[in-house]
Amino acid sequence: QVQLVESGGGFVQAGGSLRLSCAASGRFFSINGMGWYRQAPGKQRELVADITRGGRTNYADSVKGRFTVSRDNAKNTVYLQMNSLKPEDTAVYYCNGRVVPGVGSEYDSWGQGTQVTVSS
Repeated sequence: QVQLVESGGGFVQAGGSLRLSCAASGRFFSINGMGWYRQAPGKQRELVADITRGGRTNYADSVKGRFTVSRDNAKNTVYLQMNSLKPEDTAVYYCNGRVVPGVGSEYDSWGQGTQVTVSS
């Protein structure tokens, strides 16, 4: 079983920065795509950014130019650098990984979530 553990959330003023990290541990062959989602109160969970194992990235329009997703395959870790934060970025941020436990199969694994609060 795979565990994804997030860290780095917190409270910051508008215009500030935070860096989230998510490390995968457990038994698996590899992790393909990794990414970050967020869910604000009363809203659906939405994709923030994701990155393939080869480094190709994808961002929500609302964070383009402000957030950067990266990963370290050797450490099975994905990062989210968040700059120029806005109050509307306030949400619980979840890490996601497409886990490959063995040849021919894969499944989604989720972290427990980390709160990001941006004050105006």
